[in-house]
Amino acid sequence: MKQTDQTLLEQLRITEFEIEQRKHLFALEPRDEMLLRAAGNLVESHLEELVTRFYELQTSTPEIALLIGDADTLQRLRAAQRRYVVDLFSGIYDLEYVNIRLRIGLVHKRIGVEPKLYLAAVDSLKFLLAEKLTELIPESDVRLHTLLALDKLMMFDVALVFETYIRSLVAEIETSRNKSEQYARALEEKVATRTRQLEELSRTDPLTGLLNRRYLDETLTRMLRSAQRRYEKVALVYLDVDDFKLLNDSEGHQRGDEVLRMLGEIIGRTTRLEDGCFRYGGDEFCIVLPNCDRKQAEEVFLARLNEELAAVLPGLTLSAGCSETGPDDFVLPEELLGKADQRMYEMKQRHRMEVAAGPGKTGEQASVDQPIVGR
Repeated sequence: MKQTDQTLLEQLRITEFEIEQRKHLFALEPRDEMLLRAAGNLVESHLEELVTRFYELQTSTPEIALLIGDADTLQRLRAAQRRYVVDLFSGIYDLEYVNIRLRIGLVHKRIGVEPKLYLAAVDSLKFLLAEKLTELIPESDVRLHTLLALDKLMMFDVALVFETYIRSLVAEIETSRNKSEQYARALEEKVATRTRQLEELSRTDPLTGLLNRRYLDETLTRMLRSAQRRYEKVALVYLDVDDFKLLNDSEGHQRGDEVLRMLGEIIGRTTRLEDGCFRYGGDEFCIVLPNCDRKQAEEVFLARLNEELAAVLPGLTLSAGCSETGPDDFVLPEELLGKADQRMYEMKQRHRMEVAAGPGKTGEQASVDQPIVGR
């Protein structure tokens, strides 16, 4: 059940038994209740005078006058104070009486009455009531015990008021803490998200969306260690776009960037989730294929890449080199990369020689000019 569905009595778990316990703590006995009830008629006959003097004292304090604010508010407060004085001398201090005292504490907290101002007001009211009772009760013994009874009851009331005042203050602190924690969590999530985004940006090539060269060494080392544990081979494919400088010079750098971007998309579609796809720099790309050997890389991966390339970028050719390592012995990452780079370079040299030889080249020579891609 939410707090808003409970009364203040329920929230504070105050029962009739609890009230009797509190009366015992403040030594508020049946005789005190009887004495206060007997003094009630005397006090009520001077009620307006008491309330008027009380608010004259209150409004003489600038802080209290500022809280009261206007004449309408003052009238409402005067009416509430009259009821309170009547209740003080009713002689009945039950659940209803306690609930009203609790609400007074809650209201004082909500409107911003500081504890020092509330206690000063209580002290003023007690002084005025004691002065009036001293004037109205001739018997010294009755007067003395009536004043003691009044003192006990007002302390009983103050304790109730402060319980709700403090409880409301604690609830505010708790709410503020929860909001702060929520804000901190939201901020942490934003920072974590932004950190992930920055990490992603730091390892991603902005043009192609593939991983960048900076991230290649780390990924390749991790994949080789994983393959070593699993006793699997790893293949690496090194790609270079043929005559890319000529493309840039003839069609412009914007077209060159578009070709690289589209090639990055083709590589992304052709590879598996576990593969690592990198733009190594310029028009060069590296693809790391775990659990794959050189033959599979050439006959399956590059064949599929070739099909995609021919469909999307007809006429564009690539030089490719493949290398493998494992499962018995594993070379270092730079050696695996170097072997694939060397084989790519050899293919590019053959391509240039064939172009230089012209249309009279043999069919065997022509075959190496086919785009090397896809699996």
